[in-house]
Amino acid sequence: MSVKRLTKSTTDKKISGVLAGIANYFEVDSTLIRLGFIILCLVTAIVPCLIAYLIADWMIPKDTEI
Repeated sequence: MSVKRLTKSTTDKKISGVLAGIANYFEVDSTLIRLGFIILCLVTAIVPCLIAYLIADWMIPKDTEI
């Protein structure tokens, strides 16, 4: 049984690979995750979303580091 790990993608990244890594973890298309993140930022507040993204970028390891 393999353990599923959340990692940043190094192959399907646009900025740092956080959203592509989340898409890989949940096995959905990365475009849907990216669109959802943009809509979430526009509907709520942009600054907290960007801070959350930067924290995730800092905390989630790259898929090559595991």
